[in-house]
Amino acid sequence: MTADNTYDRLDDDDYPAYTMGRAAEMTGTTPAFLRALGEHRLITPLRSEGGHRRYSRYQLRIATRARELVDQGTPIEAACRIIVLEDQLEEAQRINARYRRTAEEPHPPTAP
Repeated sequence: MTADNTYDRLDDDDYPAYTMGRAAEMTGTTPAFLRALGEHRLITPLRSEGGHRRYSRYQLRIATRARELVDQGTPIEAACRIIVLEDQLEEAQRINARYRRTAEEPHPPTAP
């Protein structure tokens, strides 16, 4: 996605990583589409020990969302940007919810 590879993260639930062919099959797309997402820096395939491209479950969710947008007529460049913005919005909402929970917690009284 971006230069800092935000979408390249591996969480504990992201194993195993799938080969390009299997990833394309699971997302209902083609290897060419996955390569296009990589060219637009939306997802960066992980590399296995043999140098083969591998995709995490997180990346498959992103590719599936991109496929939905493209199937609705959105150009791939715009679909990639939409997904980035959706991800940023979700992160902001998580931070806001955490902040609100902290603000609502009762604080012990301070001594005079």
